[in-house]
Amino acid sequence: MTANTGVRSSRLTRRAFLKVGGVTAGFAALAACSDDGGGGGGGGGPASGTINALFMQQAAYSTADIQGMTKAFQQANPGVKVNPTFVAYEALHDKIVAAAPAGTYDVVLMDVIWPAEFGSKHEVVDVTDKIPSSWRTDIFPGALQTAEYKGRFYGVPWILDTKYLFYNKDMLKKAGVAVPTTWDEVVAAAKTLKSKKVVQYPLIWSWSQAEAVICDYAQLLGAFGGKFLDDAGKPVFNTGGGLQALEFMKQTLDEGITNPSSTESLEEDVRKIVSQGQAAMALNWTYMFSLGNDPKESRVAGQIAVAHTPSGPAGAPGCNGSMALCIASGSKNQETAWKYIEFLTSKPVQEQYAKLSLPIWKSSYDEPKVVKTLPEVVAVAKTQLNDMILRPQIPAYNSASQILQASIQKALAGQTSPKQALDDAAARVAAP
Repeated sequence: MTANTGVRSSRLTRRAFLKVGGVTAGFAALAACSDDGGGGGGGGGPASGTINALFMQQAAYSTADIQGMTKAFQQANPGVKVNPTFVAYEALHDKIVAAAPAGTYDVVLMDVIWPAEFGSKHEVVDVTDKIPSSWRTDIFPGALQTAEYKGRFYGVPWILDTKYLFYNKDMLKKAGVAVPTTWDEVVAAAKTLKSKKVVQYPLIWSWSQAEAVICDYAQLLGAFGGKFLDDAGKPVFNTGGGLQALEFMKQTLDEGITNPSSTESLEEDVRKIVSQGQAAMALNWTYMFSLGNDPKESRVAGQIAVAHTPSGPAGAPGCNGSMALCIASGSKNQETAWKYIEFLTSKPVQEQYAKLSLPIWKSSYDEPKVVKTLPEVVAVAKTQLNDMILRPQIPAYNSASQILQASIQKALAGQTSPKQALDDAAARVAAP
């Protein structure tokens, strides 16, 4: 999901309506449902054997969610044993790369920024021929992009996410400001919140030197009309909207409306600061809505609302933070791995576990049980999920991202100008 950080305990996200005892009968039939509007195309006989799966232990589906899904899959496939492993997002990429030759894992969770690398290096299996043609229209386009590289698919989208604007309703009301719909309005609202002493730092961001800062930067870059690369694949983020995005970030720090701790914060840090009532507005992934309104996790439960990401001169794209489930190239049990992926990504399973991560299936957003689970988020997601910006789909993405992360940090710290920081990054990314 791209830097969805902060490990959450199963206590945080275990939900009453997901009690395994109450849904076992329903899940037992889900394997048969996987061909009905979501999931399908694998064929073959019954799943059997042992498979190992690698997940991240943070935002989107919780550990408890995944364990519940896995238990249901095993109950529907008695001949299968699944061993799930959970690691922090920051460890996921290298874990997949290191384990690929040995076949340590059969199923791995791939971020939207890795298909070019993993596909070109054959670290995950090309599953294009397994995917039904109906999925091209049934699944959100932004989700499909998650596993696609050069017209081929290297997995099945599972986590569909983007960054929304979350805000504290009570704080905005006290300041007498409306919910901002543009980035200019965000700045104006933040200044009013600060001047009226509603909160010292109205804005908090995930600008730590990690993939987190690239996600926020991408969202702003898109709003200001920038591009990461030109049509020839050369860096252009140091001009136009890319430069304006970083200048905007630095400006909010200089004006004292952004919390200085933003440069050391990841998404879960952002969620906690908002939940403690120490910020009025923030960008974050879907999961923040439920936890921000959970009385066990938030001092401001009931006050956290969600809105479409604010717009700039070029629109309001959300950063594509989706992730896909893939078959590791070294897997010795690829057929069962595929059936497990089919099950987890199927429409019935995704709709059952929609509270922290919304489904990839378009039709799910009209299903009463999904709408009832997160009515506010679903209403916003139906439009936001159709408007997302991709980070560069290049094999060397990780190294390019690390270069840009470091340069952005230098600019935010005042060690160099935004222009010089981005020029330096562009030169290094372009170098062979």
